Amino acid sequence: MKKFDLLTPIGLVLGIVVLLLAVFSNSGPSGLIFFIQISSILIVVGGVFAAIVITFSFGELKAVPKVVREAFRTEDHDLKELIETFVDLSGKARREGLLALEAGLDDVTDPFIKKGVLLAVDGIEPDVIKDIMMAEVVAMEERHRKGRAIIEKAGEYAPAWGMIGTLIGLVLMLQNLNDPGSLGPSMAVALLTTLYGTVLANLVFLPMATKLVNKTDEEVFVKQIIIEGVIGVQSGQNPKILEEKLSAFIKETKQIEEDLGDEYDQA
Repeated sequence: MKKFDLLTPIGLVLGIVVLLLAVFSNSGPSGLIFFIQISSILIVVGGVFAAIVITFSFGELKAVPKVVREAFRTEDHDLKELIETFVDLSGKARREGLLALEAGLDDVTDPFIKKGVLLAVDGIEPDVIKDIMMAEVVAMEERHRKGRAIIEKAGEYAPAWGMIGTLIGLVLMLQNLNDPGSLGPSMAVALLTTLYGTVLANLVFLPMATKLVNKTDEEVFVKQIIIEGVIGVQSGQNPKILEEKLSAFIKETKQIEEDLGDEYDQA
């Protein structure tokens, strides 16, 4: 079941707080007004929006709210419960036959598991089942890739539009060298657009895109376990052997996490 992911808004707020503290520590609360330039905001936000509209189709743009919403949601995958599900299915298949599994699918909520079990019940060869289910995994990865491509491109465009704003500010400044009063505002536009573009890219767009990549990788990992479980049930593997085989996925993940932790400790 999906639920609200607190880490995303916490990270965003933490990043904003760090920036504000950097401003306040050097100039006090009154200095914040110097970091707000409407023209700089319009250049970066408007430029990124224009570039995105040019790059993607209307159908792809309509999916942006849903994609962004996914970055604020998380889904807990109980791998031990998933393994127990296949152990039970394997035991039932060995006792009563594969056809008996269809009647018990009402208790299974995951449509990917249902699809795999139904393919097994239909007597399809294990290699064919794996090919069919892997095709769905590949399609899911491609769908997710297209969804987050807009966020990734926004992360690429934001610093570029910040640089464009900087160039605009420099041109304005050079045109008015005889007017000392205009140099400050022109330089502010030049510098703040770069700041806005860099902050948007590295605090919002790119971290959000990376989080979506991680979510996709996690879903693919879970689906790989499901595919192995379905193949094990279809081939009539002993429930204990199937449990050990699927548990290897969890052990491998924990080992990777421990190895990463050891590397950080040594560093």
